[in-house]
Amino acid sequence: MAVTLEFEKSIIELEEKVAALHRFSQERDIDLGPGLATLDTKLPEVRRKIFSSLTPWEKVQLARHPQRPHPKDYVDEIFTDYLELCGDRRYGDDRAIVGGFARLSQRHVMVIATQKGRNLKQNMDVNFGYAHPEGYRKALRLMQLADKARVPVITLVDTPGAYPGVGAAERHIGESIAVNLREMFRLAVPILSIITGEGGSGGALGICVGNCVLIMENAYYSVITPEGCAAILWRSADAIPKAAQALKLTGRDLLKLGVVDGIIPEPLGGAHRDPVGAAELLKQAIVRQLDQLCAMSGAQLQQARYDRFRNLGVVGV
Repeated sequence: MAVTLEFEKSIIELEEKVAALHRFSQERDIDLGPGLATLDTKLPEVRRKIFSSLTPWEKVQLARHPQRPHPKDYVDEIFTDYLELCGDRRYGDDRAIVGGFARLSQRHVMVIATQKGRNLKQNMDVNFGYAHPEGYRKALRLMQLADKARVPVITLVDTPGAYPGVGAAERHIGESIAVNLREMFRLAVPILSIITGEGGSGGALGICVGNCVLIMENAYYSVITPEGCAAILWRSADAIPKAAQALKLTGRDLLKLGVVDGIIPEPLGGAHRDPVGAAELLKQAIVRQLDQLCAMSGAQLQQARYDRFRNLGVVGV
């Protein structure tokens, strides 16, 4: 069942009316050519106007759209010869994070992706996208394996955050993320991280210490969700849009702050309206960045990664 967000309703209604006019013209054999041609021309302009003026909270809703492609969808569409590797070799296999060797055109890579489900059963299998400590330890194991094999690491992130439950705390979720942050700086292979939907707090950062961090046009990356921020600062759900604005979580704001290095465009209306087109745009961005990163030596990659994160938060005087 298709889901329509509130700000999408006007454009969906207009599209349905134009489609109805096309059907009426064909069924009644009435020539509405000039008028329909005008409407067909105006429709993309209306779409562009609506989606270019979305508020930060509307961007968050688009990033969470139920039909939006998940990272694993992109893995299946973009990469070939994907060989999944499971388990952290300590506790278990967390399905909220998956990864393995794959091929991108003629280049061998290690791809690591967070997972979300499309229904209740799938979401329960992947813990609704919230990774446990073993998920981050598995991701690190795969990244270190990539370092030994001398292949680039690509991480695709769409998670509301790390799992905050008792079990995760008992197995040291904070420590597992902290170790990932430390060890990713030591890897001598290119690391490319991409936020494809939600980039929630340390849950996202735990696999996002990249030489290059990109974000898709309608994704967000934030230290806390707008709902959490509104509850803490304003103690009211009515403040959620205000919190989203204050957090500076959209691609445009993050690029300005230097938190991300580029914005990957999406098909007009969002990735959910053209998943194949979105995957192609993502693939082009990945290939372009890897071409640059793979030309650097291991020492250069380590230093560039260190410098990138040391410079975050520096404000000119």
